[in-house]
Amino acid sequence: MWRALRKLLQTRRMLHRHPVLGLFTLAYLAFVGWVTLGPQPFDDDPNGMVFRLLAFFDRHAATSWITYNGLEFTANIGMFLPIGLFLVLLFGRRLWWFAMLLGFGITVAIETAQLFLPTRVSDPRDIVANTCGAVIGVLVGLILTARKARALRLAQARRPVAATR
Repeated sequence: MWRALRKLLQTRRMLHRHPVLGLFTLAYLAFVGWVTLGPQPFDDDPNGMVFRLLAFFDRHAATSWITYNGLEFTANIGMFLPIGLFLVLLFGRRLWWFAMLLGFGITVAIETAQLFLPTRVSDPRDIVANTCGAVIGVLVGLILTARKARALRLAQARRPVAATR
């Protein structure tokens, strides 16, 4: 664990190794900040896309069970999935737990900030949904990098060990 934490503290080197991914991550975090902390909630217009979509679902028996709360919960999961994915790709497979923890920390920070914003409503269900999204993103990242990690382990195992005197 200490080795993993020491590696985490070398963030500067990590950003130099993955500058494009680091930029995408920062840009996406800025987007999430804008959506969640901006002055106006996303699509609160009764004639907006979200409410038209819900009306469409309500007109069909097969999808009439879809509610605003369910759609919002699912959207929060979807919004935080890339955060978990980007973080595990940035920090590496060994720090998967830190990517999950950071996803949770980001959502707690957002919900705490929303307590002080007059146009926003903080909701504990958002913490659950956002954290689930980050965890799913981390798991997707681990799955996507599993083949490469296995190939690296096999290559290291085949490498001859230098003789020491």
